[in-house]
Amino acid sequence: MVSLEELARISEIEFSDIVDNTERVGTKLRIMLIQEGFIDVWLSRKLKDRFGFHWEQKDTGLFYRYDNFPNIKWKHVSTYPYHFHEGSQDSVVESSQFEKVITEGFRGFMKWVRSKVTK
Repeated sequence: MVSLEELARISEIEFSDIVDNTERVGTKLRIMLIQEGFIDVWLSRKLKDRFGFHWEQKDTGLFYRYDNFPNIKWKHVSTYPYHFHEGSQDSVVESSQFEKVITEGFRGFMKWVRSKVTK
């Protein structure tokens, strides 16, 4: 099973161009970006292979989250329980652009963030 420490290493090494530092905050990993806010990472301790990757922009207040926590509100999304919050809690779309395996999904999410902050 993947750990927050492994995801911290991936972010610090593979994404050092956008990551300032990482730290544990309670049960989550916080990744401070050089610009454009932070990313929080949750891994469920009770439900196998459940995760959430949340990017919050400090200037705009917008956030983006890729997760697979089974919220019945999003059951209509074809990739359920995998879904992507696009800018707010109420804007949800399919998550087919990201892998479903935690480590690769995290890398995909980080690449997506990189593409947005390096424009």
